[in-house]
Amino acid sequence: MLLKGKSAIVTGAGSGIGRAVALAYAREGARVIVSDIAEDAGKETVRLVKEKASGTDAVFVRADASSPTDHAALAQAAVDRFGALHIACNNAGIGGELNFVAAMSVEGWRKVIDVNLSGVFYAMQAQIPRMLQAGGGAIVNMASILGQVGTKGSAGYVAAKHGVLGLTQTAALEVAEQGIRVNAVGPGYIDTPLLDSLSPKVKAALIELHPIGRLGRPEEVADLVVWLSSDQAGFVTGAYYPVDGGYLAR
Repeated sequence: MLLKGKSAIVTGAGSGIGRAVALAYAREGARVIVSDIAEDAGKETVRLVKEKASGTDAVFVRADASSPTDHAALAQAAVDRFGALHIACNNAGIGGELNFVAAMSVEGWRKVIDVNLSGVFYAMQAQIPRMLQAGGGAIVNMASILGQVGTKGSAGYVAAKHGVLGLTQTAALEVAEQGIRVNAVGPGYIDTPLLDSLSPKVKAALIELHPIGRLGRPEEVADLVVWLSSDQAGFVTGAYYPVDGGYLAR
């Protein structure tokens, strides 16, 4: 088991990629703090963790990704429950308002920046001191293919994900000598419940954007996150790993 004896936090773990990461962490032996703003969904993830990775401890802690107070409580919960914090996957995010720059509301801009960018900052601010107490650790921040390129009508999301990459690199440089690695993952379009509302035509158009000819699966992102969180990636920090079916290679 790659993460045996480790304790981890996963934000936005109530569904999709976050749930897949929580399950993968548990499968590899980690004890997991499952966090989400949606309590029922988060508790269902805990149930699945205990069902699929018997003997692994997991607990749900509700947290709003845009709240620095919630992030501090979340990181402390890992220490209180498991004795230390070794790993964090800062996955929580929202799509936000879809609008051109000139038409986007200030409220819509602030909301997506608060969750998708400031939320990662608040998370690391709480996680890093506790990882230092544990003698080191690994942080994986969930960016996006849109952390590397732009797209029309999603100014807040694109700006936030670009910011996550810069924030990841900066944090990685600051804590590299102290035994903490910080990396980012950039999923392409992943087949999660968030896409269920799309029409077959729109979904087909999304598939065409990926040279591999299909959407990604949450488990494929989770496997990369596990590797980055493990000692197998011990010389990897400040990096950005797309998992995008060739989207960025076009």
